[in-house]
Amino acid sequence: MQFPKNIPCQAVMESLADGVFTVDRDWTVTSFNRAAGEIIGIAPEAAVGRKCWDVFHSSICDGACALKQCIATGDSLSNTSIFIVRPDGEKIPISISASPLRDATGTIVGGVETFRDISELQRMRKELQGIATLDDIVTKSRRMARMLEILPKIAASGSTVLILGESGTGKELFARAIHTQSPRRSGPFVAVNCGAIPGELLESELFGHAKGAFTDAKTARKGRFASAKGGTIFLDEIGDMPLALQVKLLRVLQEKVFEPLGSDAPQAADARVVAATNRDLEAMVAEGTFRRDLFYRLGVVRLVLPPLRERPEDIALLTAHFIAGQNAVQGKNVLGASQEVMRLLLHHDFPGNVRELQNILEYAFILCPGGQIGLEHLPDYLRPSGPLGAEVRPPAEAPTMRAAKHAAVMAALARHQGRRMAACRELGVTKDTLRRILELGPGA
Repeated sequence: MQFPKNIPCQAVMESLADGVFTVDRDWTVTSFNRAAGEIIGIAPEAAVGRKCWDVFHSSICDGACALKQCIATGDSLSNTSIFIVRPDGEKIPISISASPLRDATGTIVGGVETFRDISELQRMRKELQGIATLDDIVTKSRRMARMLEILPKIAASGSTVLILGESGTGKELFARAIHTQSPRRSGPFVAVNCGAIPGELLESELFGHAKGAFTDAKTARKGRFASAKGGTIFLDEIGDMPLALQVKLLRVLQEKVFEPLGSDAPQAADARVVAATNRDLEAMVAEGTFRRDLFYRLGVVRLVLPPLRERPEDIALLTAHFIAGQNAVQGKNVLGASQEVMRLLLHHDFPGNVRELQNILEYAFILCPGGQIGLEHLPDYLRPSGPLGAEVRPPAEAPTMRAAKHAAVMAALARHQGRRMAACRELGVTKDTLRRILELGPGA
C-alpha cells in the first residue's frame, strides 16, 4: 500500500476505524493507532515499546501467532476470528488480518496486523440463531437461556449464590459470570475446591493462620477470604466441607468477619460468596452431614444447572463452539464434525456433561490434522463396535440409564485395572459420582 507523499502514513493510520499495529522482528510494538487503543483498552503510547503478547493476551499468543506465521512464510492472512483479553479481564472477539512488513529492499523487517471488534456482529448472529450467550456461556436451551437472562440481576444483588448441578455442567463458568457482571468485577475472583483440600488444612486455606498456629506455621499467612477482598470467592464442592468448618463459614456469612487459625483478632470479610456442589445438599441436611442453617444461608439465590443429556439442543452448538476455540488455540483449520460423529454424540449420555464433550473434542484435535473430525479421531470408549462410519443405532432393547452408566463405569475400571481415579478421569466424573453408580448397581 502506498500513501500520497503529502499525507503522513501515521495520519492515515489514525483515520482508520480498524485497529492497526506493527511489530519488529523482536515482537516489539513499533506503532499502534487510536482505534487499536480503543478496542484493546490501552493507550497507544502505553503499547509502543512493549512485546505484543504483553499488550494483547489473545487466544493465539501461545503458539499459533498469526504475525509469526506471516513473517516466517512471507504470506498474508485474512479475516481470522480470535479473541483478546482486555486489561479489565473482558474477552473481546476480533477479526484479524496480518502481513509481513518489508523495507525498501524487500527484506522482512516485521509485521503489520489490522483488527476489528466483532462483538456486535456475533451477538446479532447468535440472536438470529436463537442462541443465548453471556461471557463464555453459550446455549440454545430455554431453561439455560432463562438463567442467563436473570444472571445480571443476580450478579448486581450482592447476595450469596448456590449453584447446583452434576460435575462438568459449567458451575465455575456461572460463578465467573456472576463475578464479571457484578459491581465487584474489578476485584479478584478466587476459586477454592473444598473437596481437593484435606479437611484439617481447609480452615487455614480459607482463613489463613497466625505465626505458631501449628507446628510448621513459622510465619503468618493470609487465607483465600483475605485474598478475595473486594471481589468474589467461589467455594466449589461445598458439600465436602467438614461440619466443624461449616459453623465458621456460617459466622462469616452472618457477621462478615473471620479469625485466622491461631488468632483471636477478627478480620473483616469483604468478599461475595458463591458456592457450588454436585451433591444433593437437601439429602445431606436430612442425614445431618450438612448444616440446615448454612444450606439456607448459602442458597439465598439457587441456580440448578441441567445436565447436558437434558439439553441435547446444545450438543451441536457446543461442538461448534469448542472446535472454533481449538482452531484458534492450535492454529488448525478443522471444519467441524462429520455426520457420523454428530450422530454418535447426540446418542451419548455424557456422564461428564459439557466438560466431557470438551475433552472429547480436545482429544480429537490431537489426531485430526484438518478437515472434519471423524469417528477414527474419537476416544476408544466412544467408538461404535461395528465398522467405522456405520450408522449409530440404539440397541433393540435399550438399557436403562442406570444400567448404561453402570456398564460404562465397569468398562472403564476394567481398562484401568480397577484404578478408580483413572476411570474417573476417563469418564469425566467425580469419585463420588463413580462410587454412587457402583453402589446403585445396574438395576433390574
